[in-house]
Amino acid sequence: MGDLTVLDELANQALLDTLNPGVVMIGLNISRGFPDKPFRNFHDPGPAANDFKIRHAFHDTVFWGAYMTDVIKGFVEPVSGKLLHYLRGHPQVVHTHVNRLREELLDLGHPRPLILAFGHAAHGLLAENFRAEDFSALVSLTHYSHHISKEDYRSAVHQQILAAGQATA
Repeated sequence: MGDLTVLDELANQALLDTLNPGVVMIGLNISRGFPDKPFRNFHDPGPAANDFKIRHAFHDTVFWGAYMTDVIKGFVEPVSGKLLHYLRGHPQVVHTHVNRLREELLDLGHPRPLILAFGHAAHGLLAENFRAEDFSALVSLTHYSHHISKEDYRSAVHQQILAAGQATA
């Protein structure tokens, strides 16, 4: 998981062919301290990290190659409730980050991507602050840090995606 050379187009010449801008996976924020290292938030080499479940859940599916990002950038906070409490008292911070995220999604070049939100907090912020025309569907997924096996996580998120009316194959 910690090997970021898979995201280097010089080292991985098939990279651009695998990208899927029609699907965007979004977390709330980075939970451990390396906000200055691009892509590390979903490729944590640490033993406590659970982001490997994402790879297992979406391997060999139509979601493989999705763009992954966070709603709130640059805020390292592992407890989502603390961040949400801060955001409730600072609505301009939410507005600023949501606008940046909207621009980030426009840069992908897909007019209405499917958004898969990791956890209730990320889903809630997106549902409250995005417009229906910003996405084709907004699906709330169990957060990958949930204490279940990678096999059960794959099954759970596929069921959630199907329940939202999206195909998983």
